[in-house]
Amino acid sequence: MEIRVQKIISDAGVCSRRKAEELIAEGKVKVNGHPAVIGQKADPYRDLITVGGEKIPTPHEQRSVYLMLYKPRGYLTAMSDDRGRKCVAELVEDVPERVYPVGRLDLNSEGLLLMTNNGEFANLITHPSHEIPKCYRVTVHSTVTDEQQIALATGIELDGRKTAPAEVKVVTEEEGRTVMLITIVEGRNREIRRMCEAVGLEVARLKRISIGSLRLGMLQPGKYRELTDEEVGQLISAARSTTNKAVGRPRSRRK
Repeated sequence: MEIRVQKIISDAGVCSRRKAEELIAEGKVKVNGHPAVIGQKADPYRDLITVGGEKIPTPHEQRSVYLMLYKPRGYLTAMSDDRGRKCVAELVEDVPERVYPVGRLDLNSEGLLLMTNNGEFANLITHPSHEIPKCYRVTVHSTVTDEQQIALATGIELDGRKTAPAEVKVVTEEEGRTVMLITIVEGRNREIRRMCEAVGLEVARLKRISIGSLRLGMLQPGKYRELTDEEVGQLISAARSTTNKAVGRPRSRRK
């Protein structure tokens, strides 16, 4: 089966699909000894594909790696940054395979971030149609009214489109500070921060604690571990399930 060369390179964990396109345009990618062109297709099992003169591994030769990383605040969810900012790539430098982030967490957010070298797995987990629930522990600088909680749960209009229903649960509440658990099934840019801003809540801390059945647990900031076969299987099953729906309506607030 032939697929686009840039996807083959990305799936092999060499670089992102966009970077692969740049390398093709620069003449650094060859297929069976001939320079590749944008849009060209090849068979990843049969064709010899090189990047910068080095052969990329075929799917049979690749070892799929699946990591759970605790991304600390202050790190970009990126492999590099032209402004010299810290990136999550620095936290997995000792991993022999080239792994890259699955989805994202913004610079000032922390918590569970998946990393892999399996492009098919990454696409499966991040595609919005699969609606894998992601739970965040959100601390705001104020109390939260019933109206604000209901608005967050039923949907907020962002960029002309309403967010999907979310599950919102108040965990602790004191004067000038509230901690909530917010579960969403989308992955828009800075979605939870923007939702909170839209209802007048200032986020002090945002931490992702779970993706599907996978929990961050006791993993420490900046550390990572490999997922078990069972954990990988559960994530894939959840992504492929046709019964995954929105996570429900707001629960009653804890007093």
